[in-house]
Amino acid sequence: MPKASEIKKNAAIELNGKVLFVKDINKLTPSGRAGASLYRMRCYDVATGLKVDESFKADEMINLADVRRADVMFSYVDGNEYVFMNNEDYTPYSFNKEAIEEELLYINESTQGIKVITVNDAPVAIELPTTVELEIVETDPSIKGASATSRTKPAKLTTGLVVQVPEYMATGEVIRINTEEGKFQGRA
Repeated sequence: MPKASEIKKNAAIELNGKVLFVKDINKLTPSGRAGASLYRMRCYDVATGLKVDESFKADEMINLADVRRADVMFSYVDGNEYVFMNNEDYTPYSFNKEAIEEELLYINESTQGIKVITVNDAPVAIELPTTVELEIVETDPSIKGASATSRTKPAKLTTGLVVQVPEYMATGEVIRINTEEGKFQGRA
């Protein structure tokens, strides 16, 4: 059993007989000398899909739930449902657009390395690869002689994501994006 300070994003925990999926974690450090750090976790109840906010002390022990990850690829969109297909047994996993809105900014038809996280055989989230390659569809014209350092400009990508890129980048170029930070990493 890990401590609350060891829990990471996309973990599934058991609390009061419920399975909760951790979507976001905020560390709160009280200003008093004797105050212990608190971890506020934004979770989703796997059974109902409702949002739950829980707070834990840093050294509080937490039970982890049984989580499985399956390699998938983006298949198709059906209204507000996004369907991903398991690469091994072709099991379809459906997600509502609102549940995976942030992840969709990094996914296109050719994105490799996507995983679906399941808890008790129910799909609860998408895990993105560390980096993805996306094409720039809109940015200011490149400046001749611009160096690779210092100044940046905004660039809109095929998925609608806007990132800061060096001045020498032009529309139509394919770039690598870090999915954890949402930042430009280099040309593809």
